[in-house]
Amino acid sequence: MEARPAVKPQNPNFSSGPCSKRPGYSVAQLDTATLGRSHRSSLGKAALQKAIDDTADLLGLPEGYRVGIVPASDTGAVEMALWSLLGARPIDVCSWESFGAGWHGDITKQLKLEVNHISADYGQLPDLSQTNPDHDIVFTWNGTTSGVKVDSADWISDDRQGLTICDATSAVFAMEMPWEKLDVVTFSWQKVLGGEGAHGMLILSPRAVERLESYTPAWPLPKIFRLTKGGKLIEGIFKGATINTPSMLAVADYQDALDWVREIGGVSAAIEISNASLKAIESFVDSRDWIQFLAENPAQRSNTSVCLTLDLSDDEVKALVKLLDAEGVAYDIGAYRDAPAGLRLWCGATVNTADIEALLPWLEWGYHQVKNS
Repeated sequence: MEARPAVKPQNPNFSSGPCSKRPGYSVAQLDTATLGRSHRSSLGKAALQKAIDDTADLLGLPEGYRVGIVPASDTGAVEMALWSLLGARPIDVCSWESFGAGWHGDITKQLKLEVNHISADYGQLPDLSQTNPDHDIVFTWNGTTSGVKVDSADWISDDRQGLTICDATSAVFAMEMPWEKLDVVTFSWQKVLGGEGAHGMLILSPRAVERLESYTPAWPLPKIFRLTKGGKLIEGIFKGATINTPSMLAVADYQDALDWVREIGGVSAAIEISNASLKAIESFVDSRDWIQFLAENPAQRSNTSVCLTLDLSDDEVKALVKLLDAEGVAYDIGAYRDAPAGLRLWCGATVNTADIEALLPWLEWGYHQVKNS
């Protein structure tokens, strides 16, 4: 294919974080009444509480699950859970990409806890049935840097004694989450909802709260990680009284994204958009022999962070990424630095499927340009 495509994506932002803003987004549309006000004022608390309540409502969380806004994005939320909850039981850590491997490293090297490590290479999902329901289990739902997601929660026992701690930053609002199977879930605003960075979301089941109130870690906890005081959950964290000062502009931006999800028909509609984009890419890849999914099992392909490998050298892949950037058709689509060389296309709901479809001919054109040069 030598002819240069005539149509470009209207929105060339395919970054996997921070991700594209929702269609029609404008900063001018944000409710900025809280700017310049204390986050502890009645106005500030109400805005934070609404963001928490709307999150729980849209996600359909079970009764008794708590939602909190915490510092330091998804990373902060995960670390808060690891430092506050682990050590009471044996631990299984499941990893198949860089972030899961990072949690394993923090648990073993920083907390110095022994774990049963169940791992797989990029493109594969480990045998999750090897986990022990009597252990605490740490895992990612969707491997953002590998494009491999968990395709079923059947391996998680309803009668488990341990906690399931799930990093779901690129899954929540884009994939069906089996909440009753999950005791701790974390995500960030800048992934599926295209929000701003620096704030994380921490979701706790009643079982997780019980652990927090009955177990004290052997190590000191920085203030930024503390979820309890005097052996009781700090309920304020889950009612808008954040541990540190949040960006009220970022909160307004997150609320805008939540309102948009509701307007398009809720989480199910957001999932449909994401799946449609994945389907378009699958159709493209299936008819070409020079491009493949990094995920080996089709059922485990991520519908958000779609990772692809190509019949190109590492340098040629870099040249392709640079070419598409220069053409203004795709920004920030190179594979994660620790992942095999290739492309990573974000297909969360804030990306129009029409833009994915417009990009695909450019991928083919760019491939031949690089290959023939």
